[in-house]
Amino acid sequence: MTPEGAGAGGGLIHNLQGFRRLQGCLRKGLGSVRVRADNRVDPARGPPSQGPFFFTRRPAPGAAITRDPASDNLMNIAHEQLKGLHRDRVISAVEPVLRAHGVEGVELCWRTDAGGRVLELTVERPDSKVPGAGITIDLCSEISRDLSAALDVADVIPQSYRLQVGSPGLERSLYSAGDYVRFAGQNARLKLREVVDGQRVLHGTLHGLDDEGRVVIETDRGEIGLEIDIIDSARLQFDWKRGGASAGKPGARRQSAGSGQKAHKPERSR
Repeated sequence: MTPEGAGAGGGLIHNLQGFRRLQGCLRKGLGSVRVRADNRVDPARGPPSQGPFFFTRRPAPGAAITRDPASDNLMNIAHEQLKGLHRDRVISAVEPVLRAHGVEGVELCWRTDAGGRVLELTVERPDSKVPGAGITIDLCSEISRDLSAALDVADVIPQSYRLQVGSPGLERSLYSAGDYVRFAGQNARLKLREVVDGQRVLHGTLHGLDDEGRVVIETDRGEIGLEIDIIDSARLQFDWKRGGASAGKPGARRQSAGSGQKAHKPERSR
């Protein structure tokens, strides 16, 4: 099927006829599925006639979970921290939602805070050179709603949790060599694993990568080329005195309006 029908491990169905076709496929051996349009739908009443519907494979009861070779082609999220969850199944649920909304994942972290377990996702527009540009509160809310449904269908988080979706903010962390190229011309703070030029923390303007693949940053002492392996952490550095970003300006950090609400699994039928 097309990307609007099915994909490796996840996708979208936009009408009831498509849902019924999927049900037939599942009865032939793909396992079982539960479908919800969003958190307001009671799964016991069955699917409504309007989409979108999210679906995913789920192993039959008692079946062993094995690595799917297709998982090597899953969307790459720059920073993942999913200890305690089945990484490939989580990404398989997240990926079609992000693609449907035209965004990429920056960070996906499973953590605990004072309120309990949290799955936190930050997103951005592909190749945007302004951190957070085009990521609105409404968009975060839509992604949060659709992702909550997709995770419920995938059945990858068996416990209660909160889902938070937002932008990485103006002072976005830098994770890959591509980030240093993409955000060339912007100020950054680099924390190093070893002392370079008498400093372990560098502040300056990024100039991408040199011919040898080293990160180039211009500090008040001149340009310095750094092997990416010696960079412990890095983030963009916004000039608050000159810029004074506000919530209405491009790049300001945003989170879904429902980020504080509890996203949870419905009671399973016995």
